Amino acid sequence: MAAAHPAASSAAQPATHPAASPARPTTRPAAHPVAPTTPGWLDWHPDPARPAFRLPPGTVDAHCHVFGPQAAFPFAPERKYTPCDAGKEQLFALRDHLGVSRTVIVQATCHGADNSAMVDAVRAAGDRARGVATVRPDVGEAELRALHAAGVRGVRFNFVRRLVDASPRDDLRVIAEKVAELGWHVVLYFEAADLPDLEGFFGSLPTPLVVDHMGRPDVTRPVDGPEFGRFLRFVEHHDVWVKVTCPERLSVSGPAALDGERHPYADVVPFGRRVVAEFPDRVLWGTDWPHPNLTGHMPDDGLLVDYVPHVAVTAEQQRKLLVDNPMNLYWPGEEI
Repeated sequence: MAAAHPAASSAAQPATHPAASPARPTTRPAAHPVAPTTPGWLDWHPDPARPAFRLPPGTVDAHCHVFGPQAAFPFAPERKYTPCDAGKEQLFALRDHLGVSRTVIVQATCHGADNSAMVDAVRAAGDRARGVATVRPDVGEAELRALHAAGVRGVRFNFVRRLVDASPRDDLRVIAEKVAELGWHVVLYFEAADLPDLEGFFGSLPTPLVVDHMGRPDVTRPVDGPEFGRFLRFVEHHDVWVKVTCPERLSVSGPAALDGERHPYADVVPFGRRVVAEFPDRVLWGTDWPHPNLTGHMPDDGLLVDYVPHVAVTAEQQRKLLVDNPMNLYWPGEEI
């Protein structure tokens, strides 16, 4: 199946995943007009390969998203981008195709603090999903407890300037104090260059921390250099989990996970391997499907699975990264 070309009309939609998933809605309620996708938007890969690396039973995709569909779940007016539809049916089809058992669905910035699409997907998955929400400082106890009952176990704080206008620390501290009472964690998304300014604030938060995408290191710099070393010491000195995710966002020289490439993103591998080796009990993995805001290429999700054994090189490391650690964080005390 062919994906909708990035330059195609905004009305075009990517083909559904090869594992027979329900088609996207063909009729849309008049109450929710459909906005065109951001020009140049890259739709998710329509025909991912079957991974050569077999994921262990109980594997958790600890970082993925849903977008809409707009007909049912309109995007936030203040969003910085308008994606294609990428709903729960397509996510679940990919999950099954890759051999993933459970997912952690992270609220996408295009939905703002309306967690309806994420919660709908988590509920539809039963006990096979957990959620990470976005909430405002005035969120009430009743709303937080309803999110918890639905399967939400964390909130996300975004410090990437191109995606949010501001991240007011006083407001975020109020949120962290509220969710700490539920035993939730805070997911942090930031650029490596901003860590020196942010790590004091991060370290003062009253919850466990989960860092997206290894703190977005500059992979053109040495893996044993001072910048990445500062990140590693930040992890060492605080209650921090690290997502060894999104090499497609970090890579400069590739090769890309396309066209059968089984050794993708070689320039990112040393960074992922270092984190896994130093913190084997505090690393997580995820697909980042449907890969928002990529501009260079859209990776094949099957080939992204084949990236895993390059950073988690032993069976024990793989089991911890893919199964034990995410189960301990999101399903503590439960069997796979």
